[in-house]
Amino acid sequence: MRGDVEHGFGAGIEQLGADVERFIAGLPKVELHVHHVGSASPQTVARLAARHEGSTPVPADPQLLADYFQFTDFAHFVEVYLSVVDLIRDAEDVATLTYDIGADLAAQQVRYAELTVTPYSSIVRGIPAEAFCEAIEDARVRAARDHGIQLRWCFDIPGEAGLPSAEVTLDTACRIRPEGLISFGLGGPEVGVPRAQFAPYFAAARAEGLRSVPHAGESTGPQTVWDALTHLGAERIGHGIASARDEALLAHLREHDIALEVCPTSNVCTRSVPSLAEHPLPTLVATGVPVVINSDDPPMFSTTLNNEYAVAARLLGLDYRGIAELARQSVRYSFLDEASKATILAEIDAYVAAWPDRAAP
Repeated sequence: MRGDVEHGFGAGIEQLGADVERFIAGLPKVELHVHHVGSASPQTVARLAARHEGSTPVPADPQLLADYFQFTDFAHFVEVYLSVVDLIRDAEDVATLTYDIGADLAAQQVRYAELTVTPYSSIVRGIPAEAFCEAIEDARVRAARDHGIQLRWCFDIPGEAGLPSAEVTLDTACRIRPEGLISFGLGGPEVGVPRAQFAPYFAAARAEGLRSVPHAGESTGPQTVWDALTHLGAERIGHGIASARDEALLAHLREHDIALEVCPTSNVCTRSVPSLAEHPLPTLVATGVPVVINSDDPPMFSTTLNNEYAVAARLLGLDYRGIAELARQSVRYSFLDEASKATILAEIDAYVAAWPDRAAP
């Protein structure tokens, strides 16, 4: 699928020049839509596959994972994703995976990340909810200490597992309530998984002070986004790219200042859009809908957050100042407290001000 992405748009940092590559690489950033297991590096996935050889279809060779992560459609992506989820079989795996994700994000100058975590997938495989939460919290604290990154959790209902998974996710969120937990989400396939059935669970989570960030409008149409807004009280929308096909929805998102978490390369790899050249990001931005740029499941899509910034820069025709504004936008629409937002925004401003004049647009 990587070849299709490149052919569709010529995307990638290398296409923008060395100065822009360095600018993006050093730019302080936040990441608001990135999945826990989907962020496992090829080395981590291969190590786990080797450990469980004979009981998994996932190859134990990092070089073979690129082919394994070629998706025919969104349903196939979910199937492959769940096969990787099945490699996480004890609390030690959870802690190692989580810490490594923090380190990888910090290496891209990510200061803060809201990581979409699906506790049900581990709990149903035998990891107790308490042990799971203890593992991610241990990793969060160590990542902050060692790499200076703040990790926070969005506990995510896997829609394909239905209402039982919603029960477990809500119970884990509200009964254990790990310190890093800030939001409640809904992922997995959209087709055949109506948003409205999860309304009571989102209402209960919101009553506990958790923010609502369901996926919607990636592989289906605008109605799924409407349903997420109406039934789930969405404060941000995961993906939401189908909103570009509904003028009334665009107006609603703009009026209510609801951001879309856009992950361009992911949308092409799951075939939710035919190519990057046809991605609706420019339409969304042109209509004034707030968007934030994210990486989703980066190793699975052979991308990084830095690369997604480069992709967005090309799609939107951005200069250095425009790229920096993408980073500021993500800070503004994060669930950080205002003081922490101000700190990162000041860091972005200082970085831009110090950038060499020769690299100015």
